[in-house]
Amino acid sequence: MGAAPDQPLDTDLGILKTVEQLAAFNSVARALMSTLDLDELVQIVGQTVAGLLGPRSWALSLWDPKDAVLRVALAMGTGAEQLHNAIVPLGQGLSGAAFESRQAVRVEAVTQDPAVQRRFGPAPPGSCSLIAAPLVVRGRSHGIIELLTEPGAPPFEQHDLEQVLGIAEFVAVAIENARNLERVHELTITDEVTGLYNSRHLRALVEKEVERARRFSHPLSLVFLDLDHFKQVNDSSGHLAGTALLREVGQLIRATMRQMNPAFRYGGDEFALLLLETDLTGACLFAERLRDAFRAQRFLTDRGLSTRLTASLGVATYPLHAQTGVGLIEAADRAMYLVKAAGKDGVRAATPP
Repeated sequence: MGAAPDQPLDTDLGILKTVEQLAAFNSVARALMSTLDLDELVQIVGQTVAGLLGPRSWALSLWDPKDAVLRVALAMGTGAEQLHNAIVPLGQGLSGAAFESRQAVRVEAVTQDPAVQRRFGPAPPGSCSLIAAPLVVRGRSHGIIELLTEPGAPPFEQHDLEQVLGIAEFVAVAIENARNLERVHELTITDEVTGLYNSRHLRALVEKEVERARRFSHPLSLVFLDLDHFKQVNDSSGHLAGTALLREVGQLIRATMRQMNPAFRYGGDEFALLLLETDLTGACLFAERLRDAFRAQRFLTDRGLSTRLTASLGVATYPLHAQTGVGLIEAADRAMYLVKAAGKDGVRAATPP
């Protein structure tokens, strides 16, 4: 019998390419599973996409469950500056449709597509090819990866789409793991009644913010708040009404606070509000606005009641009143008790030591 003919060279190259892709996927998987920090994951995805496919432009958009929007988390290439944090309309254009349908899209010629031009900017002359791959795990879309080739370059082929889908699967799992960890973390630092942070998180965060204020020579203020006559609501209307009242107080505080400033339920009917980069004057003005908001609010109206509630507020500022986070809490707490002693429903600044 004669010797078997040699295998075609292109078959050997195909096998080599498959091995290289498998090695790249293995590297991607290790990198993505090495962290549960969402921001770090986004950067790893960026390096992965650029390294494996090298598209002219690409974007990673993630679903924001809090705001219920699909938002661009990272973009590279033409028009990247305009894309950052942009909202992707659901169901519109190739990307919005791919996200909602949870089906990947590969288009060979998209130069004249208005949706693509809005996403990536006007393409130079020549045909561009696009891939939009949703990040799907357990039937849920967590985001989408979009890629656009160089003008005139060979269009994306089916194996390119399969490669992106392989990356997208790893990314989806990693993002879901990171978000699950975020939810668990939120449960450990959040008060279940009001939705504000709890006192454990206050003690951890205030020390960090004091150190940051010291490093950058910024002021930092803390408002300590105690509800006036809250016990009377519990006694007259019951503990369920008291719980509902605390929930409404949390909503009022959140509506009054700037988003960057965290608010905490310290315990019982006591609350603490951390005002970043805010001096004593600004903190007292804020405390007075919050006091007035309590005066104007009528609580428990959905229960057929019209409960009035006031608050006593103490204000302390770093470095004027304290040099540590614990000291800042104690100084604001003492100022609050002076308001209580003077008749409640007021604001008072701490006394410098």
